[in-house]
Amino acid sequence: MKRILIIEDDPAIMAGLVESLKSEHFEVLTARDGVRGFETARSENLDLILLDLMLPQKNGEEVCRDLRAQGVRTPILILTSKSQELDKVLLLELGADDYVTKPFSVREVLARINAILRRTGEHQKSLETYAFGNFQVDFKKQEISRKDGEIVTLGNKELHILQYFAEHEGEVVSRDDLLEEVWGYDAFPTTRTVDNYILSLRKKIEKDPAEPQHVLTIHAAGYKFVKNPINQ
Repeated sequence: MKRILIIEDDPAIMAGLVESLKSEHFEVLTARDGVRGFETARSENLDLILLDLMLPQKNGEEVCRDLRAQGVRTPILILTSKSQELDKVLLLELGADDYVTKPFSVREVLARINAILRRTGEHQKSLETYAFGNFQVDFKKQEISRKDGEIVTLGNKELHILQYFAEHEGEVVSRDDLLEEVWGYDAFPTTRTVDNYILSLRKKIEKDPAEPQHVLTIHAAGYKFVKNPINQ
């Protein structure tokens, strides 16, 4: 049974979500403030977190940012009243996997939960370890290290992008492919954000990010991942 934590201070919204999730056979944990929610998210084995932004004691943005900073990779679905595109981009760059804007229908929330769990499950069933260039990756443990033992810190989305590249080694991967497989297409408003994540990933795995050898740009098509460049 999948375990979902709801961090929400509105009693009516909380009650509706709990009832609906239980009717779909999810195990539900709850927290009504950011501090309690943060501690529960850190200590419990969860499949997904539903996180409201406007919380007492510790707001949702802080909870999301701090969980990711401490290495918690549980998928996070944000519940937000914000409607500006910039705010949505910021949420996702903080480490959230998707968001639902209030007022929302429970049906929409369930659809997004199932989409996230499906993507997460596909990643977990696929590649677990991978070696390329001077790096060794354990996708199950979400760790990447150089051959000399130095640990390289990747964000949640960077790691998923790298995993998708590894699973499609040598293939041309479009920006739309990455949006669909890593974020879920509806979650992000622009493919330019993909380019920003690629730039960040290159800074961490390329000897010279300006002359990449692993993540190559294919003009007008997207990107191609090269496992072991000939001249490396």
